[in-house]
Amino acid sequence: MPIIPDAKDWTWVLTKPCPECGFDASNTTPAIAATTIPALLPRWQSALKRAGVEIRPNDSTWSVLEYAAHVRDVFDVFEGRLELMLSEDNPTFANWDQDQAALEGNYGGLDPALVSQDLVQNGEDAASAFAAVGPAQWGRRGLRSNGSEFTVLTLSGYFLHDLIHHLHDINA
Repeated sequence: MPIIPDAKDWTWVLTKPCPECGFDASNTTPAIAATTIPALLPRWQSALKRAGVEIRPNDSTWSVLEYAAHVRDVFDVFEGRLELMLSEDNPTFANWDQDQAALEGNYGGLDPALVSQDLVQNGEDAASAFAAVGPAQWGRRGLRSNGSEFTVLTLSGYFLHDLIHHLHDINA
C-alpha cells in the first residue's frame, strides 16, 4: 500500500499548540526534551508489543511498527542536527525524506523487538545530547534544507512535538 507523502510544513507548531495532539512547544527547552524523552520510551515499547503492529489501519497511514521505526530514525536525525548546530555556525541540514527512508529501510518488514531496542537506545542517546546543551547555546542557529530557520531552543520544541504527535497517531 503506498503512503501519501506528508508535505505539510509543521513548523507552525512552534507558534501555537497542535490541535491534534495538544502539544505546546512554546515552553520546551533542551532540558525539558532531555527529561521527557526517557519518559516516552516505555510507551513506544508497549505499543510495539501489541498484536498486529505491522498492519496499517488504512492505505494512507503507517502501521505502529512503521511509526516506531520512523521515530527511531527521528532520534538520530535530530541528534545529528543538534550536533551540527553546536559545532558549526548556521549549518544547513541535509534533506531527510521520511517517506523515502521508510521505503529504503523497509520499516514495515522490520522485527518489532529490534526496532524497540534501537528506538530506546537512540532515544537515550538523543536525551543525553539535549541534556548536555547549556542555556548559552540555545540561540545557536541552523537551517533546514527548505530554508526554515531553527535555534537550538526551537529545534527542541519541534523535535519533542514529533515524538509526542506520533504517540498520539498510534493511540499510545
